[in-house]
Amino acid sequence: MAINPVKSISEFYAGQSIFLTGATGFVGKVFIEKVLRCCPDVCEIFLLIRPKKDLSVEERLKNILNLPIFDKLRQERPLSFKKLVPILGDTKKEMLGLSVIDRQMLTERVTIIIHAAASVRFNETLTDSILINLRSTRDICILAQSMKNLIALVYIGTAFTHIENAVIEEKIYPPVTDWRKMITVAEHLDEHILNIFTLKYIDNFVNTYIFTKKLAENIIEEYSSSLPCAIIRPSIILNSVSDPFPGWVDNVYGPIGICIGGGKGLIRVVYHSKHISLDLIPVDFLIKTIIVVPWKLGLTSFAPGSLPFVVNCISQRTIAFYAAANLATNLVKEDIPMENVLWTTNVIFTENYIIFYVLTMILHVLPAMLIDLILKFFGRKPMILKIIRNLYVTTCVLRHFMMNQWKFNNTNNIALMSLIPSDEQNTFSFDWCNLDCKEHLKTCIIGAKKFILHEDMNRLDAAKAHYRRVYICVTIFKTIVVSGMLWLMYKYIF
Repeated sequence: MAINPVKSISEFYAGQSIFLTGATGFVGKVFIEKVLRCCPDVCEIFLLIRPKKDLSVEERLKNILNLPIFDKLRQERPLSFKKLVPILGDTKKEMLGLSVIDRQMLTERVTIIIHAAASVRFNETLTDSILINLRSTRDICILAQSMKNLIALVYIGTAFTHIENAVIEEKIYPPVTDWRKMITVAEHLDEHILNIFTLKYIDNFVNTYIFTKKLAENIIEEYSSSLPCAIIRPSIILNSVSDPFPGWVDNVYGPIGICIGGGKGLIRVVYHSKHISLDLIPVDFLIKTIIVVPWKLGLTSFAPGSLPFVVNCISQRTIAFYAAANLATNLVKEDIPMENVLWTTNVIFTENYIIFYVLTMILHVLPAMLIDLILKFFGRKPMILKIIRNLYVTTCVLRHFMMNQWKFNNTNNIALMSLIPSDEQNTFSFDWCNLDCKEHLKTCIIGAKKFILHEDMNRLDAAKAHYRRVYICVTIFKTIVVSGMLWLMYKYIF
């Protein structure tokens, strides 16, 4: 049944019961905070959580709610936390690992499903990637079919699902293989055997993540004939712009990881094309899209046989990665240095993989071995070489994305923004027009310092003084090395 088009977004969520997967992830936390604060009359939010490290789901939820992201909500609506209902489950298990009682409760009460859970590891084994990304999507759809009052099933995919196309449209693409057979293979074939055939199965789809996310869209397409479905494809997710405050992030990934590594002096060389522009989306813009899409589906009378509503949640303004990196480097050097840096902040970009490998050995591996030796000498645990190894592995996994670029159609995204009521534009609009990219980049660096590195912004003067000392030491070291090389050349050549 269609809702009154005049009804506001916040009013639409009044009385709704939401089932959220991926609640403990970066996107899930921001979604919880935004809905509880801006849609205060929502009935309840069921959170699929699995036990971890001897912590129950209730304990994990309690730890999550103690994070700074919920400080604003704690002040404005402290009673809203009672609307959160943790559900024991696991997307890696069949039928989400739900108990009979929990399954029945969800069936009777849920009206909106947000399926945000996924394994985002690009080098995940094919078995785990199929079970977590593919089978869980099927099981979510099966669960949704039993819900009598379902208004919307929203699947969170990725903008890079169909990278075999130069231009990625807001549509469903043909299946590359039978998703049912892939689930059967993962359930019955020995994992070691499946690992051997991984390259054959994923063919030209870069990695297991892209392969399974692609097939998951075909599951949504198939079930959309009987369910009101939508697919949201975000690009690379960055720190928040404003909600609940500027700069929030709790995950080291992609550009944020490179920013931290470069700022600490660990990353000296990056394999990336200077001509490639990154498509970045602030997490709060994505969350607003996720909130608006179920409202959009509620405005539309569901017709059996329908296709899912697809939204490419992408940036409306792009910036070359090389330019952004230079800007971030200057900010880290002059305005917002990180604490306890190991080397000066200078990053070399190269498009030649052989040069990248050689420079990695010289600028990453050898210094890491030296630093670890010093740490070991002082009785501390050596760790730098391990970090450098992980950075190199990550670069190998991301090679395809660092050297290629895609265009995205966002017609549905723009149309969606035009539907937002004028009096709710400030709350739910995800328009980029007035966004200052340089200022946002600055808040991203500050957010990384505060929420990932847990550095005190009041210690900036001390961090700047430490950076100046490191700069002097590095300059002296370089002078000694160059002088030594010139002396050797003079002695043995001339």
